[in-house]
Amino acid sequence: MDASYLPSVKKQFEYYKLLGDKTFAQLTDDQFFWLSNIDDNSIAIIVKHIAGNMKSRWTNFLTEDGEKEWRNRDDEFINSFTSKEEVIAYWEMGWECLFKAINSIDEENKDTIVYIRNHGHTVTEAINRQLCHYSYHIGQIVFLGKLLLGDKWKTLSVAKGTSKEYNSDKFSKEKKRVHFTDDL
Repeated sequence: MDASYLPSVKKQFEYYKLLGDKTFAQLTDDQFFWLSNIDDNSIAIIVKHIAGNMKSRWTNFLTEDGEKEWRNRDDEFINSFTSKEEVIAYWEMGWECLFKAINSIDEENKDTIVYIRNHGHTVTEAINRQLCHYSYHIGQIVFLGKLLLGDKWKTLSVAKGTSKEYNSDKFSKEKKRVHFTDDL
């Protein structure tokens, strides 16, 4: 594992968490629970799934299979929350578990084989698997937030019609080695 990988992937996780956080800040309690039909997932349900996955995958990350016996994945798709605050608290619990595990990786354990449903992964592969999974679902959360808010949505990236100005600002500065999230 390259020395730059862990700091970079931690920044990526922080970025995706921030996208969720910024979406949540724009939503009402009711919007967290909105369903277009009975078979869809609300933002609350998507959060329950992501955080449930995080708790399972990242608890004892290096020593136990990532699919814990105590996890009830099917239950993650049934809403049990009653408020926006409960949803956000569960979201925070998941991220806390993830960051604790990431911060525990060091030179001595970085080459550990990690198992998820008995399939061996390098630490890098296991991290990448989860980064992709979470970014997929956080994209769903952002999309639902944008759909629910319509013209009240505050963009989380470069606003439509401002790319030229945004790029002009970036290219007016000296080249330097930074993570793209450093100036968010």
